[in-house]
This record gives sequence, C-alpha cells and structure tokens, in this order.
Amino acid sequence: MENVLLKVDGKIAEVTINRPKALNALNSQTLRELGEVINKLTEDEEIKVVIITGAGEKAFVAGADITEMQSLNAIEGRKLARLAQKVFSAIETMPQIVIAAVNGYALGGGCELAMACDIRFASANAKFGQPEVTLGIIPGFAGTQRLPRLVGRGVAKELIIGGDMINAEEAYRINLANKIYNLEELLPKTREFAEKVLSRGTLAVSFAKTAINNGMNMDTESAYNYEADLFGLCFATEDQKEGMKAFIEKRKAEFKGC
Repeated sequence: MENVLLKVDGKIAEVTINRPKALNALNSQTLRELGEVINKLTEDEEIKVVIITGAGEKAFVAGADITEMQSLNAIEGRKLARLAQKVFSAIETMPQIVIAAVNGYALGGGCELAMACDIRFASANAKFGQPEVTLGIIPGFAGTQRLPRLVGRGVAKELIIGGDMINAEEAYRINLANKIYNLEELLPKTREFAEKVLSRGTLAVSFAKTAINNGMNMDTESAYNYEADLFGLCFATEDQKEGMKAFIEKRKAEFKGC
C-alpha cells in the first residue's frame, strides 16, 4: 500500500498513516487502504493489540485532504463521509484493543480517527481539534457523535463550534487524551501498555471492550443485563479457570485466549 504501513511484531500490529509531506492528511485512497488493513487485522486472531500512529514527528493526521475535498459536490461529500465513518466504526468495533499514538497534529479527521480508538496516548507537542467550521463544513467522520460521548456535550460544542485547537494538556484535562509523553517516549510507552494488555485475559479484554461500547448505547437496565451476560460467559472460558487458579496459587497466569 502507498499511504498506510503495517508492521507486525508478535501479537502487536502497528499501523502508520504514511503521507508525511501532507501531514498524513486523509484522502479517499488513504481511507480505503486503512479500511483494508483494519479488515485484515480484524480477521487475524493472532493479533491482540493494534497501534495507530502517523509518519514523521509533526502530525498524527492533520485532517482530511482539503485539496481533494474542495471540488466535491453534495453527493460526493456524503460519500466521503460515509467511507470514513465505516472505516472508523470498523476500528471502534474490532475485537483487538486499538491505541492511538498521537504524535503531533490530530485535527479534523485525525481527531476523529483518534476518537475511534479505544485509548489515546499523546505526545507533548500534540494538538487536537475539530476546525471544520473554519472551512464552512462540519465534522463528517463521526466527530459530532464521538466527541460529546468522550468529553460531554457542552465541551464538544465549544470545540466544534469554536473550531479552535487545544494542546495535549487540555486534551488530557477534558479526557480526550489518556496520557501525555515526550515525543521520543510516545511509541515505547504505547508498546509498553500494549504488552501489559497482552498479559491480561485475552477474551476478558475483548468482552470488556464490547461491554463498554455496546452498553453506552443502551438504557441502564439493558446495559446491566448485557454486562451480566458477558460476565457469565467468561466462566465458560479456560482463561477464567487459569486466571483464578493462578491467583489462588500465587503465580502469574498463562492465558491462552480460549
């Protein structure tokens, strides 16, 4: 692929948006390539954690490609939005844990890509924002839906309607970023967390992600029942037996993902 790089190291996959000269802006080709990679990884049962980052030291993804969008008509604009929404939804719902290593600008589509990930680690020089209104459009890659779910409706409206960038510290304060690291530490710390995830019960981690994502879209009682169903299902796994046995025997569990 031309614009998306994939590196696999054991059970961890690293996906890099690779358009550094364009600050890794998302054009339709890049979105299609990213979708292909995500679909491939979703089907790979050996991969347990996916890291998404951007090439270079300036940008994670600086936004959608304005050069490509400038000439779109209404139908073409909607088609682009639906393409990105489907790719980002595939990221959000894949069984693996997905970590965004935000190494610089995460604006517009870049912020929306980061929000589709389960966890966002940011470099100290990272900038987040939804500046679409400064271009006469609104966020179209699900930003108007994911941002309020992450930071609250009022803060999301301020960011989207104001169209301003915020730094990593502010992103952390409003719960848009989980952690902040120096740029040179970002990927090592992200990989360190990925290794921690690998040491946990594989099915339990996947069930927990599913319970959180799906439960957020249910009424409270339905969400409680859904959690109880997945909790009960854990007791049909070898991982649960191994995890509890290891606890009682005061040793490290050896999970097999079954």
